[in-house]
Amino acid sequence: MADKEYIEQSFIIDRLTNSILNTISGDSFQTEVAQLSLVDLKILTKKNGWNFDWKAEFRDMKKEVYKLTIVNNPSIIQGMLSLTIEQDHVFMNLLESAPFNIGKNKLYEGVAGNLVAYACKVSFQKGYEGFVAFTAKTQLIKHYEETLRAYHFKNQRMIINSEPAKFLVDKYFKT
Repeated sequence: MADKEYIEQSFIIDRLTNSILNTISGDSFQTEVAQLSLVDLKILTKKNGWNFDWKAEFRDMKKEVYKLTIVNNPSIIQGMLSLTIEQDHVFMNLLESAPFNIGKNKLYEGVAGNLVAYACKVSFQKGYEGFVAFTAKTQLIKHYEETLRAYHFKNQRMIINSEPAKFLVDKYFKT
């Protein structure tokens, strides 16, 4: 059996917000996370500025793929997340902010934090006490330690344990 190939995550946690914030107006918008549909795939293309092959993620039966949208505006995808439910934790395969939410001219802040918080929420729902793992690009390990309070396990593996996971879930999901 071949070893799994892990994609090194390079998302930036620009700001931990309670939702997502418009960088121009400063307005806060509540978000919702929903499973990706076949119809959504039409806009998630390299031609439209997306970096990853979301069609391949969607077709992989071992993965759950989610989209982040603003409440009452489900047709504009703010970010994407691919998860695998492991035996004792949730693994984040991919996380990507929409092309218009990347870089210094981004439209919204808080997208990546929102999606990481969702992964933590799924982990709690599955009974895994919030444990989430992902593979980080080497140069972003310190960034994830500081912003997500993730710990560097070994090589490029990062783990978010119960305490920071609870903090993220409480911040983004008022339940």
